[in-house]
Amino acid sequence: MSQEKTLQVSALQSGTVMDHLVAGTALRTLRLLTLDSHTTILVGMNLRSGQQGLKDLVKVEGLELTRKEIDRVALLSPQATFSIIRDYQVVEKFSGKIPDVLEGILSCVNPACISRDSRVVPRYHTEVRSPLRLRCFYCERSINRDQLDFL
Repeated sequence: MSQEKTLQVSALQSGTVMDHLVAGTALRTLRLLTLDSHTTILVGMNLRSGQQGLKDLVKVEGLELTRKEIDRVALLSPQATFSIIRDYQVVEKFSGKIPDVLEGILSCVNPACISRDSRVVPRYHTEVRSPLRLRCFYCERSINRDQLDFL
């Protein structure tokens, strides 16, 4: 006797689905978003993926990400896909893109950098997208994905 086992998860009425996140980054991704204590969130970690081997997935009810939030998530998971849901329908689906210039997103890791002053907006240039390498506009220090320090 064979029984098919399924896990059912309720569909989003409205919100955002972030799929193909790098495995193990879902919780860090959530910390990058502006959420309140009543937000409904579904997190899937280390799910099987034909493309990536393992992936994470995050569904957030009632939230459409800002461009800044999308840029932040793309830094952690450049292969991430974003689906905007309205009235239970996918109205928009797109991939994240690491911008050429990042302003006000990351803090410089160099303690002597002028951008550590609260009056200066930190700014990075993307040198290489894969593997990620960014360069501080002010002190020219390079950082990789493991060194990201989000504001």
